[in-house]
Amino acid sequence: MIQKNWTPREGGPYRIDVKHMNKPIRKYNRIAQYSYSQNGAYFITICTRDRQRILSNISVGTPLPGCPQPQNPGRTGHPGTGVPTVELLWHGAIADKYIQQMKDFYDDLSVDQYVIMPDHIHLLISIHNGEDTPEKRTSRIARFIGTFKRFCNKEYGENIWQGRFHDHVIRNQQDYDETWEYIANNPRKWAITRHILE
Repeated sequence: MIQKNWTPREGGPYRIDVKHMNKPIRKYNRIAQYSYSQNGAYFITICTRDRQRILSNISVGTPLPGCPQPQNPGRTGHPGTGVPTVELLWHGAIADKYIQQMKDFYDDLSVDQYVIMPDHIHLLISIHNGEDTPEKRTSRIARFIGTFKRFCNKEYGENIWQGRFHDHVIRNQQDYDETWEYIANNPRKWAITRHILE
């Protein structure tokens, strides 16, 4: 039984805020003491608010006659099902435009690989500043994402994004290569898990 009038003291017990007990605890996914402004590569995921599927559609077309077929048809074992393609919707086309334009604003940052999924965007971003000087206020990654969202929202006329984004610091070349492949194969994974590709 929880007593609302416990008095905090060294070593406990501590007062429990019953009013906020049922609220989910937000996980802070940043690495402590790590500067997200330093050189390196980062895997970023940005989601739409409430995971609305407004950015793209994943569809599977029939391969054209004469085109080479993959030797490994995938987990499902049904050859000839086609290759998943990403069809950008209005929101996704605007997002794509600003991802392409961001290199004009950040000469020390590049988007090496990305995919616009129905309710999220994956980006593989590299920072390549020769000076490698950490910035005091906010990281280049956070500033890049904030600028990108702001440009998109201005054209949308509303905010469609979740407040936060997920990031992963790329540790080495193998991690980079695996992340690149994960992004490239994400439409196929989406199609398989949603039984579009069987």
